[in-house]
Amino acid sequence: MATAYQNLSSYDLNRIPDASKMRVGIIVSEWNSSITEKLLEGACNTLEKHGILHDNIPVFRVPGSFELTFGAQQVAKYGDVDAVIVLGCVVRGDTPHFDYVCEGVTEGVARLNSTQDIPVIFGLLTTDNMQQAEDRAGGKSGNKGDESAITAIKMIDFICKLKK
Repeated sequence: MATAYQNLSSYDLNRIPDASKMRVGIIVSEWNSSITEKLLEGACNTLEKHGILHDNIPVFRVPGSFELTFGAQQVAKYGDVDAVIVLGCVVRGDTPHFDYVCEGVTEGVARLNSTQDIPVIFGLLTTDNMQQAEDRAGGKSGNKGDESAITAIKMIDFICKLKK
């Protein structure tokens, strides 16, 4: 979704399934913590707003965005959760490091979604500068954490409907 066309925090309240029995694990990167902590706050607030108890939102921190994939894999395997959200922020610099990290996390999360039995939600900001990150972490473009939380709820509901 392009944030130029839609606020990350906007969604139709009438289209959100009951989340009261759900359990969602969150993996958050410590790198760019001024941004990732805002993403985490947005995700947790949104999950709780839709009925998930605070105790059913285990949060795990990893050093950087590249480690999000491994963290998500371990929580999917051992965390007794219905979905995993990864939250991180990579800001473009002067070297190709940005491209390697973004590609690695993107491919890693895609691979987890094809190999795990629970959804892994991509909440990684990939921005050209810190202002864009701030805009997407509770600023003028909303909060990617909110969007990730809503996506997790909807994907858990999707799986529950398939299993009926």
